[in-house]
Amino acid sequence: MRKIPVYTHPAAGWPALIASTRKLMDYKAFLRGSISVLGSNQPKGGFDCPGCAWPDHKSHKTLDVCETGIKVIASEAMSTRADAAFFAKHTVTELQGWSGYELEHSGRLSEPLYYNATEERYLPISWQSAYTLIAEQLKGLNSPNDALFYTSGRVTNEPAFMYQLFVRRFGTNNLPDCSNMCHEPTSVMLGKQLGIGKATVVLEDFEQAKLIIMFGQNPATNHPRMLEMLAHAHKQGCRIISVNPMREQGLRKFRNPQKPTHMAAGQSDDMVDEVIQIQIGGDAALLTGMAKWLIKNNKINNDFIQIHTSGFEPLKQWLEQQSWADIERGCGIAQADIINLARLVANSPATICTWGMGITQHVQGDDNVAMITNLLLLMGMIGIDGAGASPIRGHSNVQGDRTMGIHERPKQSLLDTLERVFNRPMPQEDGLDVIAGAKAMIAGDIKVFMSMGGNFSVAAPDTSTIQQALTQNQLNIFVATKLNETMLYPGKNNLILPCIGRTERLITAHGEQFATIEDSMCKIVRTQGSLKPISDTLKSEAQIVADIATQMFGTDTSIPWQAMGEDFNVTRDYIAQAIDGFEDFNQRIRTAERGFNLYHPARHREWNTDSGKAQFEVPQYPITYVADQMAEDTAKLKNDLNMQSIASQLSSTQPHEQAVWQLTSVRSHDQFNTMIFGYQDRYRQTNRRDVLFMHPDEMNRLGWQKGDTIMVSRQDSHNQARTLGPLILTDMDIAANAVATYYPECNDLFDLDTYAPDSHIPSYKSVTVVLKRVKATDKVTDVA
Repeated sequence: MRKIPVYTHPAAGWPALIASTRKLMDYKAFLRGSISVLGSNQPKGGFDCPGCAWPDHKSHKTLDVCETGIKVIASEAMSTRADAAFFAKHTVTELQGWSGYELEHSGRLSEPLYYNATEERYLPISWQSAYTLIAEQLKGLNSPNDALFYTSGRVTNEPAFMYQLFVRRFGTNNLPDCSNMCHEPTSVMLGKQLGIGKATVVLEDFEQAKLIIMFGQNPATNHPRMLEMLAHAHKQGCRIISVNPMREQGLRKFRNPQKPTHMAAGQSDDMVDEVIQIQIGGDAALLTGMAKWLIKNNKINNDFIQIHTSGFEPLKQWLEQQSWADIERGCGIAQADIINLARLVANSPATICTWGMGITQHVQGDDNVAMITNLLLLMGMIGIDGAGASPIRGHSNVQGDRTMGIHERPKQSLLDTLERVFNRPMPQEDGLDVIAGAKAMIAGDIKVFMSMGGNFSVAAPDTSTIQQALTQNQLNIFVATKLNETMLYPGKNNLILPCIGRTERLITAHGEQFATIEDSMCKIVRTQGSLKPISDTLKSEAQIVADIATQMFGTDTSIPWQAMGEDFNVTRDYIAQAIDGFEDFNQRIRTAERGFNLYHPARHREWNTDSGKAQFEVPQYPITYVADQMAEDTAKLKNDLNMQSIASQLSSTQPHEQAVWQLTSVRSHDQFNTMIFGYQDRYRQTNRRDVLFMHPDEMNRLGWQKGDTIMVSRQDSHNQARTLGPLILTDMDIAANAVATYYPECNDLFDLDTYAPDSHIPSYKSVTVVLKRVKATDKVTDVA
């Protein structure tokens, strides 16, 4: 048995401070960035960190930001510009060969740009010329549905509201957003089961919880501010369990950079008590076993179930039909261990279940969320202090954008209200989400693509095919602060419109403006940057929307676009009329020092569901789905002629070699979503991204070793071969039969037809693959 490398230091601490300082210097943003860091998440005159959506604590801190947040701030605060002079030196073809890291560090976009095909580079264009081109192209479409309008979760509430209003005034609901690729199963299933697709907890519930179960998430890397709350809860006596195919080293201990005793004396706080190392995609099976035992042994809250829920009997009957053999096969955990976890749930008076994209990004992602919700309903853990559902979202305002109406499948009540408030008809047909929109673009049905932030092609599955489809569009429009890969595949016309960042000051004819965001727990807070914009040419996202709308609908004065773009008080007054829960918006956001929480009906045990009660849901997929897929793909591999060349090259000298593996994508400690800050994944102890993680015992079984060169292949849903590599093999404490590699570099492995049935979430976290060693290392190499 080979020794698994262990990161021996607590999470955060001095390494986090040193890495943050280096990153500010790396971005040439030490002064601007340091000033911004001091204003991050501050209640008076500060801005909300453009990183994750973890809530601000009610207590005030002079410094309230994490390592990842500082890296995101450094990225935005950098003084280097990607301007006309930059593009004069680099053609688009050259830039297509740059890595995500190189593009990320190329500089801030600082002037509007138009792609010149003859010179094969971006050239300056005036704002008015850009607006004229956009209006001409949009007006020339056969149907508004020939355009696709994407949104990133970093867009604040006010411009998001204007953007969805503009798109619907234009005549389409084609409003895909990054939610389609991250927490859509959360929105769909919590909406179906509880009546609202949002967390039922507030931050203070973590201080009262007695049991926290974290499913499929890695807070140390993806939302480090959560670590402080986990450590605090643990110190209060809360038991914390991590359910994850990977034992993430950053969850063992936490050294708080804001505690002198931690930093000076080397102290740290414990966090996770136990890791349940399930197989990839085994969450629903594990939860099935827990629910089965709880019901059989009458450890459930019968009064809550009788008064507040519907659908219990069908779920109970389904659970009785599930055998323990299938449950164990589905999750890879022994029955006795599942029962021990169920006992912890039974004995806890206050349980919080938190989850990330390790739960949602599966074909059975809808089932995973449904079973977490089922467990909480069985125990009556919705609507009491210290308990509830806590999905942890990534982008800082991804939840707020959805609240503002960025949704391809809007509720009829929203459309009716918009019609009433603005006295304009709204489109009634559902629009295209990311999956459907990408397919429509590939098929040539999309003529105009507009992206309000984000890196659409790189974030989505089948990256290369989408990038080629972009080149066939009549017009691509990118509103952004930084250059990214999606901008480098221009259509007939291509525009980059640079916008003011979250950290920068916005001053209009109506004075200095502030915006708002909604965090993961339904709190609305204000955000107001303080830095001078990197360029006087920049416009706010809201002003860009207002200018395009004015160019499009100039003679129609029913919507005061320019007033909304210049004065966010006007925008908020319209939000107050159109969006539930925002009554007296301007007054409330000004008088509440730390913002205000939106009313959450389910938290008060009010169920806005079809039945009028909280709803139990029976999973759609077998609990052995992943194991069945691996067995099926193994058989298919042997018989499918398209893959025989791969199968034949598997070493015949290794009779125990496993043909099919389960692959999951992961993010590095040196990235945020598709933004690549660097190559250092501190907790996993590697400083490169072209790696394939595997358990050392699996390497030993295969006769492979760290440093070997591996190719990864899979058959997609159309039986087409997809490959990734070469990758360098390295070790990780990951479940058996499983491997992992970095997102987004692996996205071409994922196709647009492997997704959950209701939410359409792509399966980034679970696909079967074939591994081929193409080169054995001469000696054990240090991949780090």
